[in-house]
Order: sequence, then C-alpha cells, then structure tokens
Amino acid sequence: MDRMHEPASAVSDEPAADAPEVPSFEAFFEAEHGRLLRALYLVTGNAEEAEELMQDAFVAVWERWDRVRTMDEPTGYLFRTAMNRYRSRLRRTARATRRAVGAAEGGDAFAAAEERDAVARALARLPERQRAAIVLTELLGYDSSEAGRILGVKDVTVRSLASQARASLRRALGDRDE
Repeated sequence: MDRMHEPASAVSDEPAADAPEVPSFEAFFEAEHGRLLRALYLVTGNAEEAEELMQDAFVAVWERWDRVRTMDEPTGYLFRTAMNRYRSRLRRTARATRRAVGAAEGGDAFAAAEERDAVARALARLPERQRAAIVLTELLGYDSSEAGRILGVKDVTVRSLASQARASLRRALGDRDE
C-alpha cells in the first residue's frame, strides 16, 4: 500500500525521512561547521571574517539550543543566523563609513582653523564694551537684560553695543573673503 492511501495516524507515527535527528549541540557543530564556514567564505571573501561569523552564529544557536534542536531545520536556522550577523556587520560598516566620509565632507580642518583665527582676531580688534556685549549675547547665549546686569549697563545699551560689534565683524570678516 502506498503512503498516499495510508491513514494519517500511520504516516505521523514514523519519523520523517528528511528530518534528521540532532542528538547534541556538539554533534550538530561537527556536522555543520565545515559547510557553514565554506558558505561564509564564499559570501565574505575573507577567511578570518568567515571564521568569526561562523563562531558568532554557533554561539547564538548554542544559547538557544533547547529550542533550535526541536526545529524542523536547525541547519537552516544556523545559516539564517549567520547571514543575519553578516548583514548586520555590513550595515554597521556602512554607517561608520558614512559618518567618516560625512566628517571629511564637512570641510577642510585647516580652513575651519583659519576661520576661527580670523574671528578671534576680529573680536580682539573690537572695543572692549562691544566685544563683551557680543560675546555675552552671541557666544554665551545671555539675553540683553542678563548681559546688561553682568556689564552693569541697561539692556538697550547691550543691544546697541552688540549691533555695533556685529557690523564691525561683518566688515572685518567680509574684507578677508574678497
């Protein structure tokens, strides 16, 4: 009698021919580590990276071995875990590269240093009260009334001094760019 016509209970009582029994993690590791390493080497092109990914995947499977060993395809789970680890590495590497390249695209470090130096020189040429007003309001973030209390002047005086300082800075820094 062929299996198609057998009662369902007769079919399910026998172990499936394609469902291998996995007796222990050690036996699973011995059976699968070579295949996984070769597959990861083909994906990564680097023996050390393939070895590291294989180890990471086996550690993850070992941590969940009680559940994994009862799965229909523990080998499939192992390979999927390894590929997920590989894709995570690629994403982390891409993010790190974008940050590094983004920082490099942010401008020339020498140009930024020159700009800071030019601003410092322009500030140094301002009268003391204008310099104090602009530093307190623009660089340190005080409002005009707080800056006025610090300087011992009215807030309207601080606004006037800061405005004069901004105009002087625009002229000084504008001349430098031409």
